[in-house]
Amino acid sequence: MRPRLKTLYEKDIIKNLMNKLNYKNKHEAPKLVKVVLNMGLGEDASDGKKIKTSLDDLGLITGQKPIVTKFKKSIANFKTRKGQSAGAKVTLRANKMYEFIDRLVNIALPRIKDFRGLKSDGIDNSGNYSFGIKEHIIFPEVNFDKVDKIRGLDITIVTSNTSKKGTLELLKEFNFPITEKKKR
Repeated sequence: MRPRLKTLYEKDIIKNLMNKLNYKNKHEAPKLVKVVLNMGLGEDASDGKKIKTSLDDLGLITGQKPIVTKFKKSIANFKTRKGQSAGAKVTLRANKMYEFIDRLVNIALPRIKDFRGLKSDGIDNSGNYSFGIKEHIIFPEVNFDKVDKIRGLDITIVTSNTSKKGTLELLKEFNFPITEKKKR
């Protein structure tokens, strides 16, 4: 089955972006390339059971099996060793990416306590948007009773656009609750 957001993007969002950004060709309009979710484990990375529960939670959230990330080099001050587990990561593309963004914007973000929107500062010069979530339990797939520890998530949305303005317009079309700084 085709994701709702993908159909919406192809029918309406491309036309809206072409009008707002003054593009003549529909292939110039920015599009989503991938979504990367990262869950750092910190001190829990040395415990096998906690790694497994984190992988299970991230798998439930994304619908895809996460991989365990490893440290690339040893740093004594951080008590890390090369090859030791650091966290978990999932990269979503195509239909799963659109389904995840739909659930993120419409279900998960509104469940955050005292939520006032995402900041527009997270857009880098390459047109990618990154933000963090402090509690992974905002996703309805995660059973709150079985969670041993509340963990944070880093989410990066990679777009085909190279400008901050184009990425911001694309995310607003997908109904991301982004608040812009007011100029004084």
